[in-house]
Amino acid sequence: MKLLLLISGILLAVQGCPRIIKHSDWTNIPSQCNIALEKPEPFIVIHHTSGKRCFHKTTCKRELQIIQKNHISVHHWCDICYNFLIGEDGNIYEGRGWDKMGAHTFHYNHISYGIAFMGNFMNTSPNNLALNASKSLIAYAVSRKNLTPRYTLKGHRQFLKTACPGDTLYNIIKTWPGWKAT
Repeated sequence: MKLLLLISGILLAVQGCPRIIKHSDWTNIPSQCNIALEKPEPFIVIHHTSGKRCFHKTTCKRELQIIQKNHISVHHWCDICYNFLIGEDGNIYEGRGWDKMGAHTFHYNHISYGIAFMGNFMNTSPNNLALNASKSLIAYAVSRKNLTPRYTLKGHRQFLKTACPGDTLYNIIKTWPGWKAT
């Protein structure tokens, strides 16, 4: 069953829940995060992990485990910092998920969802499987009232002096519904 949503003035069809791989399906390290998000959130912040790209579920899980280990042991965060991560296998991987505050964008973690594309997208773009998965996730977030219908979408570099989410990916998201320059 398709659901039609008006998002930032654009009518989108949502086909139910996109494929989201649960946190417990890619790691055996349970999240220690306990700060809840109050919904609906007004912001989506797009990131790239600047690490390796992954095109298969097995390699994506391995990359997620590397990122999670770094975030916990080096940064001393309670888990991987993003709410969701996108692989070029077309899967969406749950990080902190819908209910827990991320650690992805200083001063905005409590009012946003952080979505990270796995890989470095300075000079290349994520494939269509990944781009479509992220758009589906955003539309689904609106449909389930986790994200406001008039949400603002931004790249991480709009909040901090950083190259994230990469030049190529940043140019892509500037064409998406909800993106705002200021």
